[in-house]
Amino acid sequence: MGRKIAFVGAGAVGGYAGAHMVQAGEDVTFIDPWPAHVEHMRKHGLRVTHAMKEPEFTVPVRALHVTDAQQLAKEKPVDIAFVCMKSYDTAWAAMLIRQYLAPDGYVVSLQNCMNEETIAGVVGWGKTLGCIASSITVNLPEPGLVHRGAAKHGAKHIVFRAGEVHGRITPRAEEVCRLVAYSDSAKVTDNLWGERWSKLVANVMQNGLSACTGLGGGDMLKNDAIRNFSTRLGSEAIRVGQALGYQLEDILHLPPETIARAGEGDEQALRASDEQRFKDSGHTSSSQRPSMGQDMQKGRRTEIEFLNGMVVREGEKLGLPCRANAVLTDIVKRVERGELQDDPRHITELRLN
Repeated sequence: MGRKIAFVGAGAVGGYAGAHMVQAGEDVTFIDPWPAHVEHMRKHGLRVTHAMKEPEFTVPVRALHVTDAQQLAKEKPVDIAFVCMKSYDTAWAAMLIRQYLAPDGYVVSLQNCMNEETIAGVVGWGKTLGCIASSITVNLPEPGLVHRGAAKHGAKHIVFRAGEVHGRITPRAEEVCRLVAYSDSAKVTDNLWGERWSKLVANVMQNGLSACTGLGGGDMLKNDAIRNFSTRLGSEAIRVGQALGYQLEDILHLPPETIARAGEGDEQALRASDEQRFKDSGHTSSSQRPSMGQDMQKGRRTEIEFLNGMVVREGEKLGLPCRANAVLTDIVKRVERGELQDDPRHITELRLN
């Protein structure tokens, strides 16, 4: 206790993790760019609900508009700043909070995608940590409300993985682990980059597909064509990650090599992959949309260039063509621009190679 914590971004992940910290008695300040969300939190607190058995709760919180962040200059400096913005907002979010950090304060990327380098470009590598939220399945359906569409995983699946960019286990990483563990199971990892790319693969397999089809995770899984295309997306991303030298962790509770071979046509691997994914689907609400599907539904900009687009760009550098990821990136961008409507036929009628 006693550490001053700031969340730059009080959306689904930031709101969920931060609300649990507040409930545990930590000193937390939320900074968010959505005025209606900030005003609702100020007046009514932050409410957290679950699709499964966990009870809902509401906590009073301190919430600041982005334009009010300058108030922090008059206060005790921030010890730990969690950046929980979309990837395209990472640089300005890090710039915003940098001037309010304590001399030994640091910034934690609690986001999708690979944003530590962007943060380090603003605050320095010595003040940059990462934390992956694996299979957390949360959304922000309305101002002041965070909903989790899955049960808490506990020991069955470690949700949060906090780590230093250099891989050593430090008191800072352990402190981040302690804080996020209020929400669900957590561990300190010495493999931040492998964890990051593994989470990216999981997102690559689901997010863009939901954005361009308009389907939730359960409906995408039931469709053979979409599920198989999802596996191919993951296979390409895994091969790029391996070529980059990352030590990949399990992805969707499967060994990376199983998904990679499944996407390359290995029938035994494909059966094993499908079996595990259907098994896992029982722990999540069938209507739950991956985050990019939620963004598209709300008319927001997507992170497609930071997920599937990044796989394509890194693959090109390595001489590894990522045709499925390139095609999906193009489709999602066209839907985002309004040139296409979201429709499962974008994938079910797709012919590659």
